[in-house]
Amino acid sequence: MGNGPHDHHHHGGDHSHSHADETRNSTDGRQALERLSRISQKKQAEETARSLELGLEAASSVVDRSISLFSRGHQPAFAGINTFMKVPYCEDIRKIGQYEAAFVGAPFDSATTYRPGTRFGPQAVRRISALYDGYWFDGGVDIYEELDLCDAGDIFVIPGNIEKTFDQVTKAVSHIYTSGVFPIICGGDHSLGFPNVRGIAPHIDGNVGIIHIDRHIDIQEKDMDERMHTTPWFWTTHEGRETSHRDHSHMHDVGLPNCHPKNLVQLGIGGWYGNRPGSAVAHRRGTSVMTMFDLEKHGPRKVAEMALEMAWEGCKAVYLSFDIDSIDPGFAPGTGSPEPGGLLPREAFEIIRTIAAEGLCGMEVVEVSPPYDVNDNTAQLACRVILDTLGTLIANNKLGHRDKAKAGNPG
Repeated sequence: MGNGPHDHHHHGGDHSHSHADETRNSTDGRQALERLSRISQKKQAEETARSLELGLEAASSVVDRSISLFSRGHQPAFAGINTFMKVPYCEDIRKIGQYEAAFVGAPFDSATTYRPGTRFGPQAVRRISALYDGYWFDGGVDIYEELDLCDAGDIFVIPGNIEKTFDQVTKAVSHIYTSGVFPIICGGDHSLGFPNVRGIAPHIDGNVGIIHIDRHIDIQEKDMDERMHTTPWFWTTHEGRETSHRDHSHMHDVGLPNCHPKNLVQLGIGGWYGNRPGSAVAHRRGTSVMTMFDLEKHGPRKVAEMALEMAWEGCKAVYLSFDIDSIDPGFAPGTGSPEPGGLLPREAFEIIRTIAAEGLCGMEVVEVSPPYDVNDNTAQLACRVILDTLGTLIANNKLGHRDKAKAGNPG
């Protein structure tokens, strides 16, 4: 009798029930919820108390007594004085070492060769960042609780003077990095890639790899007789030269000695604009170039894994340079040199998540030009690139967890 159809159906039901539970518990969504359940809400409680203290108690008709009279926290998203993600503003830059990561604006666009406007990029990214509440569902990460993040404000750039701006940027980035803080530099145009890395690489005891995600190769020597946004990787990657340049005698030994061309991985390069002059340099120096054809052939995750292999070879650290024009202009129209055929946002996010999982020494997001943007779409994508990178670093124990580190080290 135990083999009757009713019993058989009942056993099958048990089996499918347990299998469904197994499937349910194996999803990334379930893992994210499990991770979230272990994250403290201490900082949220502290912010609420601070908002009530500084902003006064709400009107008596407001039932939720965590709401203050004057907005002094993250809510409402459309209110308040914006920093990046409404994190603390580190006005006294001497105290930057109190934080683990810092957003810093570099509002410079005097090295652009086509459409200007990226000087307004940092403010646009700050403005749209207010939309986000710091919790990344996909990864089960709460940035506010797990990372001591601040906004360092903007570097004082010198409009119209590329070289003085480069010196300002290098000194500023160096100050952040040597204070033990992860730098998140928001441009501004891509000429900043050189002074940004110059602020970090000399402080690393070993070689530095660079993963450069872009539609343009940006490695020609000069453009219109200056170090424009088409040139940063020429000056960053090392190449010994026998003769000095007629205008700049210090340039006979080009680049940073611990930034080797083979460890410069250039991903997403292609299209019909601006790549010919730099291509000869990339070929001569032997940089690692991958086009959108490589992505179509291998897919985003594989391409990112290939980039990691080449960038990390013989290196102590890797730096991420993300040009927002690497994303197709249908999604990111607000940029200086748009080139169709670029990454889809989801491809871009998968690539940066794969890269960030191995750790980074710093990052930049450049070429957001708000005057050409639509509905803040481009600025929002730049914000997401930063947040997905930070979230991945946190989830993989490459950044943040200051309290956890202390708790795990009783000595």
